[in-house]
Amino acid sequence: MEKPALFANTTRKRHKSLSQSLAETISNNIRSGILKPGEKLPTESAIMELYEVSRTVVREAISHLQASGLVRTRHGIGTFIQEPPANPLSLHKDAIVTVRDVLDILELRISLETEAAWLAASRRTDEQMEDLSAALQDILKHVQRDTESVSADMRFHQLIAKATGNRYFVDILSDLGNTLIPRARLDSAALSQEASNSYLERVNREHEDIHDAILRKDPEAARAAMRTHLSNSRERLRMAQQKFEASQQAGN
Repeated sequence: MEKPALFANTTRKRHKSLSQSLAETISNNIRSGILKPGEKLPTESAIMELYEVSRTVVREAISHLQASGLVRTRHGIGTFIQEPPANPLSLHKDAIVTVRDVLDILELRISLETEAAWLAASRRTDEQMEDLSAALQDILKHVQRDTESVSADMRFHQLIAKATGNRYFVDILSDLGNTLIPRARLDSAALSQEASNSYLERVNREHEDIHDAILRKDPEAARAAMRTHLSNSRERLRMAQQKFEASQQAGN
Protein backbone atom coordinates (compact mmCIF):
# COMPACT_ATOMS: atom_id res chain seq x y z
CA MET A 1 0.00 0.00 0.00
CA GLU A 2 1.50 3.29 -1.07
CA LYS A 3 1.77 5.95 1.61
CA PRO A 4 -0.12 9.21 0.97
CA ALA A 5 1.54 12.59 0.47
CA LEU A 6 1.22 13.16 4.21
CA PHE A 7 4.32 11.05 4.69
CA ALA A 8 6.24 11.94 1.54
CA ASN A 9 10.00 12.51 1.81
CA THR A 10 10.17 12.20 5.59
CA THR A 11 12.35 10.42 8.10
CA ARG A 12 11.82 9.99 11.79
CA LYS A 13 13.94 12.10 14.09
CA ARG A 14 14.53 9.88 17.07
CA HIS A 15 16.06 12.64 19.19
CA LYS A 16 12.71 14.37 19.22
CA SER A 17 9.42 13.14 20.64
CA LEU A 18 7.33 11.13 18.22
CA SER A 19 4.50 13.66 18.39
CA GLN A 20 6.91 16.49 17.56
CA SER A 21 8.33 14.56 14.63
CA LEU A 22 4.88 13.74 13.31
CA ALA A 23 3.70 17.35 13.69
CA GLU A 24 6.81 18.61 11.89
CA THR A 25 6.34 16.09 9.10
CA ILE A 26 2.78 17.23 8.44
CA SER A 27 3.70 20.89 8.93
CA ASN A 28 6.54 20.69 6.40
CA ASN A 29 4.28 19.07 3.84
CA ILE A 30 1.64 21.78 4.36
CA ARG A 31 4.16 24.61 4.02
CA SER A 32 5.78 23.01 0.95
CA GLY A 33 2.42 22.58 -0.75
CA ILE A 34 2.40 18.78 -0.75
CA LEU A 35 -0.70 19.02 1.42
CA LYS A 36 -3.03 21.75 0.23
CA PRO A 37 -5.63 23.88 2.03
CA GLY A 38 -9.02 22.18 2.13
CA GLU A 39 -7.63 18.64 1.94
CA LYS A 40 -8.68 16.22 4.65
CA LEU A 41 -6.12 14.38 6.76
CA PRO A 42 -6.38 10.59 7.01
CA THR A 43 -8.18 9.24 10.08
CA GLU A 44 -6.34 8.80 13.37
CA SER A 45 -6.34 5.05 12.85
CA ALA A 46 -4.85 5.40 9.36
CA ILE A 47 -2.08 7.69 10.61
CA MET A 48 -1.36 5.32 13.53
CA GLU A 49 -0.98 2.39 11.14
CA LEU A 50 1.01 4.21 8.48
CA TYR A 51 3.41 5.93 10.87
CA GLU A 52 3.47 3.18 13.53
CA VAL A 53 2.67 5.43 16.47
CA SER A 54 0.05 5.43 19.21
CA ARG A 55 -3.24 7.30 19.21
CA THR A 56 -1.87 9.65 21.89
CA VAL A 57 1.03 10.61 19.60
CA VAL A 58 -1.35 11.33 16.72
CA ARG A 59 -3.69 13.40 18.87
CA GLU A 60 -0.87 15.45 20.38
CA ALA A 61 0.61 16.09 16.94
CA ILE A 62 -2.76 17.22 15.59
CA SER A 63 -3.24 19.46 18.65
CA HIS A 64 0.10 21.08 17.85
CA LEU A 65 -0.98 21.66 14.26
CA GLN A 66 -4.34 23.06 15.39
CA ALA A 67 -2.61 25.52 17.70
CA SER A 68 -0.28 26.57 14.89
CA GLY A 69 -3.30 27.28 12.70
CA LEU A 70 -2.30 24.66 10.12
CA VAL A 71 -5.30 22.36 10.52
CA ARG A 72 -8.85 22.62 11.74
CA THR A 73 -10.87 19.76 13.17
CA ARG A 74 -14.58 19.63 12.48
CA HIS A 75 -16.05 17.21 14.99
CA GLY A 76 -17.72 14.24 13.39
CA ILE A 77 -16.32 15.14 9.97
CA GLY A 78 -12.52 15.19 10.15
CA THR A 79 -9.39 17.34 10.23
CA PHE A 80 -8.71 19.69 7.31
CA ILE A 81 -5.63 21.57 6.10
CA GLN A 82 -5.69 25.36 6.47
CA GLU A 83 -3.65 28.14 4.86
CA PRO A 84 -0.36 28.48 6.77
CA PRO A 85 -0.22 31.63 8.95
CA ALA A 86 1.60 34.59 7.41
CA ASN A 87 4.35 34.54 10.05
CA PRO A 88 5.02 30.99 11.19
CA LEU A 89 8.00 32.05 13.32
CA SER A 90 6.06 34.39 15.58
CA LEU A 91 5.51 33.19 19.13
CA HIS A 92 1.95 33.08 20.39
CA LYS A 93 0.21 31.56 23.38
CA ASP A 94 -1.63 29.16 21.08
CA ALA A 95 1.69 27.46 20.29
CA ILE A 96 1.79 26.06 23.83
CA VAL A 97 0.58 22.53 23.24
CA THR A 98 3.07 19.83 24.15
CA VAL A 99 3.10 18.03 27.49
CA ARG A 100 6.40 19.66 28.44
CA ASP A 101 5.03 23.10 27.56
CA VAL A 102 2.00 22.52 29.74
CA LEU A 103 4.22 21.39 32.61
CA ASP A 104 6.17 24.65 32.32
CA ILE A 105 2.93 26.65 32.32
CA LEU A 106 1.79 24.83 35.46
CA GLU A 107 5.07 25.74 37.13
CA LEU A 108 4.45 29.40 36.31
CA ARG A 109 0.87 29.17 37.55
CA ILE A 110 1.93 27.70 40.89
CA SER A 111 4.00 30.79 41.65
CA LEU A 112 1.31 33.15 40.37
CA GLU A 113 -2.03 31.67 41.39
CA THR A 114 -1.12 30.61 44.92
CA GLU A 115 -0.67 34.29 45.74
CA ALA A 116 -3.78 35.20 43.76
CA ALA A 117 -5.78 32.77 45.92
CA TRP A 118 -4.31 34.31 49.11
CA LEU A 119 -5.26 37.82 47.95
CA ALA A 120 -8.71 36.71 46.77
CA ALA A 121 -9.49 35.22 50.18
CA SER A 122 -8.39 38.49 51.78
CA ARG A 123 -10.15 40.89 49.43
CA ARG A 124 -13.08 39.19 47.70
CA THR A 125 -16.50 40.82 47.83
CA ASP A 126 -19.78 39.01 48.41
CA GLU A 127 -20.70 39.56 44.77
CA GLN A 128 -17.39 38.09 43.60
CA MET A 129 -17.96 35.12 45.89
CA GLU A 130 -21.36 34.52 44.30
CA ASP A 131 -19.77 34.50 40.85
CA LEU A 132 -17.07 32.09 42.00
CA SER A 133 -19.67 29.77 43.54
CA ALA A 134 -21.64 29.82 40.28
CA ALA A 135 -18.52 28.91 38.32
CA LEU A 136 -17.83 26.02 40.68
CA GLN A 137 -21.37 24.73 40.24
CA ASP A 138 -20.92 24.88 36.46
CA ILE A 139 -17.73 22.82 36.77
CA LEU A 140 -19.49 20.20 38.89
CA LYS A 141 -22.59 20.17 36.68
CA HIS A 142 -20.59 19.56 33.52
CA VAL A 143 -18.28 16.89 34.90
CA GLN A 144 -19.35 14.50 32.12
CA ARG A 145 -19.12 17.12 29.35
CA ASP A 146 -15.49 18.08 29.13
CA THR A 147 -15.82 21.09 26.79
CA GLU A 148 -18.25 22.88 29.10
CA SER A 149 -16.19 21.84 32.13
CA VAL A 150 -13.04 23.40 30.65
CA SER A 151 -14.85 26.69 30.03
CA ALA A 152 -16.18 26.79 33.60
CA ASP A 153 -12.75 25.82 34.94
CA MET A 154 -11.12 28.72 33.11
CA ARG A 155 -13.77 31.11 34.44
CA PHE A 156 -13.21 29.83 37.98
CA HIS A 157 -9.50 30.66 37.89
CA GLN A 158 -10.05 33.99 36.18
CA LEU A 159 -12.63 35.00 38.81
CA ILE A 160 -10.09 34.28 41.54
CA ALA A 161 -7.65 36.56 39.73
CA LYS A 162 -10.35 39.25 39.52
CA ALA A 163 -11.08 38.94 43.25
CA THR A 164 -7.47 39.94 44.03
CA GLY A 165 -8.35 43.50 43.02
CA ASN A 166 -5.12 43.56 41.01
CA ARG A 167 -5.80 43.82 37.29
CA TYR A 168 -2.37 42.44 36.39
CA PHE A 169 -3.32 39.00 37.70
CA VAL A 170 -6.35 39.14 35.41
CA ASP A 171 -4.25 40.34 32.45
CA ILE A 172 -1.68 37.56 32.80
CA LEU A 173 -4.24 34.77 33.14
CA SER A 174 -6.22 36.19 30.21
CA ASP A 175 -3.06 36.21 28.09
CA LEU A 176 -2.48 32.56 28.88
CA GLY A 177 -5.95 31.79 27.53
CA ASN A 178 -6.93 28.13 27.48
CA THR A 179 -3.38 27.02 28.30
CA LEU A 180 -4.64 27.57 31.86
CA ILE A 181 -6.38 24.21 31.74
CA PRO A 182 -4.15 21.25 30.74
CA ARG A 183 -7.05 19.16 29.43
CA ALA A 184 -7.97 22.02 27.06
CA ARG A 185 -4.78 21.13 25.19
CA LEU A 186 -4.16 17.50 26.12
CA ASP A 187 -6.24 14.44 26.89
CA SER A 188 -4.90 14.37 30.45
CA ALA A 189 -7.08 11.49 31.58
CA ALA A 190 -5.95 9.36 28.65
CA LEU A 191 -2.31 10.21 29.26
CA SER A 192 -2.61 9.16 32.89
CA GLN A 193 -4.64 6.05 31.91
CA GLU A 194 -7.35 7.20 34.31
CA ALA A 195 -11.07 7.16 33.57
CA SER A 196 -12.20 10.61 32.49
CA ASN A 197 -14.94 10.90 35.12
CA SER A 198 -12.61 9.78 37.89
CA TYR A 199 -9.96 12.26 36.75
CA LEU A 200 -12.41 15.17 36.66
CA GLU A 201 -13.91 14.27 40.03
CA ARG A 202 -10.48 14.42 41.63
CA VAL A 203 -9.77 17.79 40.03
CA ASN A 204 -13.15 19.11 41.09
CA ARG A 205 -12.64 18.15 44.74
CA GLU A 206 -9.56 20.36 44.60
CA HIS A 207 -11.64 23.20 43.15
CA GLU A 208 -14.08 22.82 46.02
CA ASP A 209 -11.26 23.13 48.57
CA ILE A 210 -10.08 26.38 46.95
CA HIS A 211 -13.62 27.74 46.81
CA ASP A 212 -14.37 26.88 50.44
CA ALA A 213 -11.18 28.53 51.72
CA ILE A 214 -11.98 31.75 49.82
CA LEU A 215 -15.56 31.59 51.08
CA ARG A 216 -14.25 31.39 54.69
CA LYS A 217 -11.85 34.26 53.96
CA ASP A 218 -8.95 32.05 55.00
CA PRO A 219 -5.96 33.27 52.95
CA GLU A 220 -3.49 30.61 54.11
CA ALA A 221 -5.92 27.77 53.42
CA ALA A 222 -6.72 29.25 50.00
CA ARG A 223 -3.05 29.50 49.14
CA ALA A 224 -2.43 25.91 50.28
CA ALA A 225 -5.46 24.57 48.40
CA MET A 226 -4.41 26.30 45.18
CA ARG A 227 -0.84 25.03 45.53
CA THR A 228 -2.15 21.51 46.12
CA HIS A 229 -4.43 21.72 43.09
CA LEU A 230 -1.79 22.98 40.67
CA SER A 231 1.00 20.79 42.09
CA ASN A 232 -1.23 17.74 41.76
CA SER A 233 -2.04 18.67 38.18
CA ARG A 234 1.65 19.03 37.43
CA GLU A 235 2.53 15.75 39.14
CA ARG A 236 -0.25 13.81 37.40
CA LEU A 237 0.91 15.12 34.04
CA ARG A 238 4.62 14.60 34.81
CA MET A 239 4.06 10.97 35.76
CA ALA A 240 1.88 10.42 32.70
CA GLN A 241 4.61 11.89 30.50
CA GLN A 242 7.23 9.61 32.05
CA LYS A 243 5.05 6.53 31.45
CA PHE A 244 4.35 7.62 27.91
CA GLU A 245 8.04 8.21 27.09
CA ALA A 246 9.01 4.90 28.67
CA SER A 247 6.41 3.05 26.61
CA GLN A 248 7.61 4.75 23.42
CA GLN A 249 11.24 3.87 24.17
CA ALA A 250 10.27 0.26 24.90
CA GLY A 251 8.55 0.09 21.54
CA ASN A 252 11.54 1.45 19.60
